[in-house]
Amino acid sequence: MRSQGGRAEGGTVNGTPVIGLIARKDKSEQWSGYALYGQGQAYARSVVLAGGAPVIIPLEMGQRAWRSIYDRVDGLLFPGGVDVAPWRYGQEPHPRLGQVDEALDEAEFALARWALEDRMPVLAVCRGIQVINVVAGGSLYQDIPAQVPDGLCHACNAPEYPRSHRAHLVHVEQNTQLAAALGTLACWTNSRHHQAVKDVAPGFVVTARAPDGVVEGIEHRDAPFVVGVQWHPENLAAGDPQQLGLFRGLIEASWQRMIES
Repeated sequence: MRSQGGRAEGGTVNGTPVIGLIARKDKSEQWSGYALYGQGQAYARSVVLAGGAPVIIPLEMGQRAWRSIYDRVDGLLFPGGVDVAPWRYGQEPHPRLGQVDEALDEAEFALARWALEDRMPVLAVCRGIQVINVVAGGSLYQDIPAQVPDGLCHACNAPEYPRSHRAHLVHVEQNTQLAAALGTLACWTNSRHHQAVKDVAPGFVVTARAPDGVVEGIEHRDAPFVVGVQWHPENLAAGDPQQLGLFRGLIEASWQRMIES
């Protein structure tokens, strides 16, 4: 519903879809370690470039507060981050498991469950693709070098590599939302992860793979736009129309959801 002032009660402001961007915890170097909630500027800039308005969703606020924010946004962007706790997909921790954050898992799993139930548009990046896969019933490789024989090096991280470093080719499946958003069936991407989708969740399909077979993209079979990618398009979108297309796909689906509600 729209009010006369041009703001949709669901969150859209003046025709611009509002995209919820889940925060990360940090400490300010400028203010002597003052605890902050924030997110990488590249995510917010990519949403704006695609025509959306990003809002940060804080952690540790509890489900009542998260639900109140969720009900006011038109789409969600799940960004990169630390490893998902393996108990959430029925595994014991691997010796090569990285840092986990139960507070982050709690927030993102709640939001992801609601989004999947409501068919809300979602773009899930790096950790994000892993979150939506686990929430929907899938599992993960906890460490690619240890668990995927002959795998590529997928952890091309800073400072050795710039965030926009094109690490490897990704092959995209035809007739998928991912292919439509990118406008191509092959692209070179950056790569900054040591985990990946193992068992794909029910209701999802694999949409992209690296040359070593590691899953690089999944999407929901029936939702208008629930797309996950293992790479970081936010670091490429400003100068690459194909990668910006992922954010445009999110904004367009969010707009469509808004006008149909």
